[in-house]
Amino acid sequence: MTAFRTLDDVTLAGRTALVRVDFNVPMEAGRVTDATRITRALPTIRRLRDAGAKVVLLSHFGRPKGERREDMSLAPLVPELQAALGPDVPVRFAEDCIGAPAEQALAALPEGGVLLLENLRFHKGEEKNNPEFAGKLAALGDLFVSDAFSAAHRAHASVEGIAHKLPAVAGLLMQEELEALQKALEQPERPVAAIVGGAKVSTKLELLGNLVEKVQLLVIGGGMANTFLHALGVDVGASLCEKEMAPTVEEIVRKAKAADCDIVLPTDAVVAAEFKPNAAYDVVTVKQVPAERMILDIGPRTAEHIALRLAECKTLVWNGPLGAFEIQPFDAGTNQVAQAAADLTRAGTLLSVAGGGDTVAALSHAGVLDAFSYVSSAGGAFLEWLEGKTLPGVQVLREDSRG
Repeated sequence: MTAFRTLDDVTLAGRTALVRVDFNVPMEAGRVTDATRITRALPTIRRLRDAGAKVVLLSHFGRPKGERREDMSLAPLVPELQAALGPDVPVRFAEDCIGAPAEQALAALPEGGVLLLENLRFHKGEEKNNPEFAGKLAALGDLFVSDAFSAAHRAHASVEGIAHKLPAVAGLLMQEELEALQKALEQPERPVAAIVGGAKVSTKLELLGNLVEKVQLLVIGGGMANTFLHALGVDVGASLCEKEMAPTVEEIVRKAKAADCDIVLPTDAVVAAEFKPNAAYDVVTVKQVPAERMILDIGPRTAEHIALRLAECKTLVWNGPLGAFEIQPFDAGTNQVAQAAADLTRAGTLLSVAGGGDTVAALSHAGVLDAFSYVSSAGGAFLEWLEGKTLPGVQVLREDSRG
């Protein structure tokens, strides 16, 4: 049984469901360039419609800072939403998310129709979690469905405030995300491995501190690995490195040892004098990095070792690439490890959960996005969950905390 309320816990027929989605999609010249977030919201929308509920969609877009901006209107999303739902579903748009425009659009909504409200962030009350603004949103429906995990780390009116004014449940996408994360870190099958990459240790201190107490294997890559190597007395040449973080790294290493967490760092690396596509490179041991060269990827021996260690594990959580995966040849290490994790997942021996913008891009680049058990498109919310923080948008869905 889940620790949060879902669509299965409430009557849907005859309800007006306010569904918090994340339609903060990439756009160019007023047109959607990637409709993935719209597509991922479809199962919840269809479930509600099939059950006889009216569907009202709430979303933010960009950072208008409480001001109405034409270039941040959600109106251009209507054709995409219509195409995704099909011609038989009436899709309507309200020129505001509260007040008369929203009320009139809802009153005129045909049976089985879907209403998209204008950008929530056109009102300052959204990001301030203003109770009055949350109340005006809540007045439009009688059920709140939270389906935007990517916004769950924000205590905003449409994420947290509204849940204290209406019965609140998780949508199908939110439910899928939370169940995947619970399996990965809250009730995982051990041994558990975590791969943490990215540029800076300083941005992932809380993450590392939390993970060393929850996983048995911690693989560190990217620029973060350089900082760890430096702290352990290895000269990393001209590589990206936060040398001032050495005492913090030493503390993380001590904490990991006390928790019986094995930290894996690169033993060989791909080095180059410049960061550009197809730059001349060498593979060296990490103890032989030339002074004028930068580490831009893990080496083949390190990638092979990580793959072998993953084969010993039952659960994997991945956040951050292992090298400069955006350009060749510095994508090889991340690609090799991603392929190994995908193969283990396909074989049914590994539960693999990944998340974060760069991670999704790296797995997509490696061609294994669909092979992982679950890939979260949420950036900040995924990271805060891994850090062990309480997410406001999740907490309000738990049975013992409903307002």
